[in-house]
Amino acid sequence: MPVTLGKHGDYAIRASLDLARHWGGEPRKAREIAVSMDIPPGFLKTILAELVSQGLLTSTAGPNGGYRLKRPPEEITVLDVVEPAERFLSPTKCILRGGPCDWSDACPIHDTWCTAQKAFADSLDAVNLAQLARVDHDIEHGIHISIEPAHPESTTRRGNRL
Repeated sequence: MPVTLGKHGDYAIRASLDLARHWGGEPRKAREIAVSMDIPPGFLKTILAELVSQGLLTSTAGPNGGYRLKRPPEEITVLDVVEPAERFLSPTKCILRGGPCDWSDACPIHDTWCTAQKAFADSLDAVNLAQLARVDHDIEHGIHISIEPAHPESTTRRGNRL
């Protein structure tokens, strides 16, 4: 079963990854993040505002301002970034019908689905932005050895990492 991110989750991870890679440096401008991570600038501003409102980033206005992670990358998990952007781990509708269930409290798949979602959330919560930044660096330098099979379709690294 494929699990994918929507645009919000994708861009939130990319922006957070850029900020993790630049942790301890100068604040990052939205345009720098957009170029580095190949994110449409208009959409990025919305994503950055959401990450600020969630307490994951700080924002400083002005010529020397920009965005920073509010906490060290080791303290921010993938779940911290993805769940508020995607909200797929907190469904409000029955999984069988996409709407209200005709059973009062739970449908036949309810417990199984909730257990699977918890395992998925636990996996995302076990990886932090510092770990992602290290993997990104290693991929960029051709030294990453994946434990999982490669993507079946070839992808091109996009953006201009600076």
